[in-house]
Amino acid sequence: MAEHATVEYETASGNDYAQHEATYRSFLQLVKWGAGSVVLVLVLMAIFLV
Repeated sequence: MAEHATVEYETASGNDYAQHEATYRSFLQLVKWGAGSVVLVLVLMAIFLV
């Protein structure tokens, strides 16, 4: 049977939470600008193609 005494992520070395948070913030920026771009394209299509 496998031992479940220690959790792997608690003992792992090299957990760089600052880098993880920076990557997540970059992802959120990408999603925000991507969604804004889609909305802008849809508004422009509604104005000029109707």
